[in-house]
Amino acid sequence: MKYVGAHVSSSGGLQNAPLNAKAIGATAFALFTKNQRQWIAKEISDEEAAAFQKAMKECGYTASQVLPHDSYLINLGSPDEEGLRKSRESFTEELRRCDRLGLSMLNFHPGSHLKQISVEECLDRVAESINMALDATKNVVAVIENTAGQGSNVGFAFWHLQRIIEGVNDKSRVGVCIDTCHAFAAGYDLHDEYEWNKAWDELDNTVGIKYLRGMHLNDAKKPSGSKVDRHESIGKGEIGIDCFRRIMADPRFDGIPLILETPDEAIWPDEIDMLKKAAK
Repeated sequence: MKYVGAHVSSSGGLQNAPLNAKAIGATAFALFTKNQRQWIAKEISDEEAAAFQKAMKECGYTASQVLPHDSYLINLGSPDEEGLRKSRESFTEELRRCDRLGLSMLNFHPGSHLKQISVEECLDRVAESINMALDATKNVVAVIENTAGQGSNVGFAFWHLQRIIEGVNDKSRVGVCIDTCHAFAAGYDLHDEYEWNKAWDELDNTVGIKYLRGMHLNDAKKPSGSKVDRHESIGKGEIGIDCFRRIMADPRFDGIPLILETPDEAIWPDEIDMLKKAAK
């Protein structure tokens, strides 16, 4: 079964995220468990956790259908020692927040070398950061998202994801999320059917498809290989509708959250409905 949804707002309380997802016909959703542009947030109270879990149950969602995202400030591969320390502390706390809410995954961007260390050293720092966070927490899986390759960001090539996973001690608590716009911008031409198949074969041969824990379904405003991360509504960008129809028809992508981060929230219900129909 395909679980399809969007990254919804939790404004007014975390319990509103499942309600907002249900309102657009989503069978999966993503959310921030805190302000994504702040390092620190107050702890989740017993009442807040209970209200969220109650909303989850009432709306019919399980943890496997939810892919939370961490703060945009976190850089687990930072060459700056103070930035790295703050990132590691914040990431560990985000894992704890997910566990407190009864969620089983946390999606994150791997980080950036800031042109101060090598790509390989940055990737190894990311793996070390994950190990430290996993050692300090329990249950929640750290889900690495591929990037578009803008600036000095790592994670845009599948071998980057492979190297990080190789450095993680507990393989049961690490996975990947593939963003279609990011992959396209990084040079994986998902518009072309041959290249689409080639990209997934490469992912399986390097990372391993077994590590795929979720996807972000986004069309792209810029051409393949542009290294520019600009999302577009499904079927309205450079990737085109056929890529998403292939995803929805492929059993390899069953049972994981397939999350829209497309720019026009007003048409999310239509996009979700279209994708659901493509899965039949």
